[in-house]
Amino acid sequence: MFLKVSKFPEQALAGIGLGSLAAVAFALVAQHGFGVKPCPWCVMQRGIFLLIAAVALLGWLFKRQRPLRTASLLALLVLAVAGLASAYYQHEVASLMDTCKLTFAETVLEALDLEMRWPFVFMVTATCKEAAAYRLLGLPYEIWSGLSFLLVGGLSLLALSKKTQR
Repeated sequence: MFLKVSKFPEQALAGIGLGSLAAVAFALVAQHGFGVKPCPWCVMQRGIFLLIAAVALLGWLFKRQRPLRTASLLALLVLAVAGLASAYYQHEVASLMDTCKLTFAETVLEALDLEMRWPFVFMVTATCKEAAAYRLLGLPYEIWSGLSFLLVGGLSLLALSKKTQR
């Protein structure tokens, strides 16, 4: 079998970390290579993916220490829920708004000064309504993001299960 049960938590952590970095890389290629302009909620989801990658890769580095590995998997589960909530909010609420000003995403981005510190990754160039028009294989980008967060959460839960936590 490709995935050994006893190694699954470590493999899940590595896969989640690399997959999250790939999601951000894909978003950056879409933005800078194909003109897909991100809104504050899009950019916030990038930040969540980067946090997921950092937590997953740290968990993988400490894979032999079960309490740290378990803590990182729990943190990943929380981050996946936060990411899913942001994708849902973007799709159901923010995509209908003319402006994203004073929304939670805009407030967080301004408070952390991410646009000024790392504009290549965190520069907002569209409103949520404008960003809602972009599609990949017929689905809005936030749906793909939400599905990715679901995958992170599912893998985290599976890795946390007693059967695979040997």
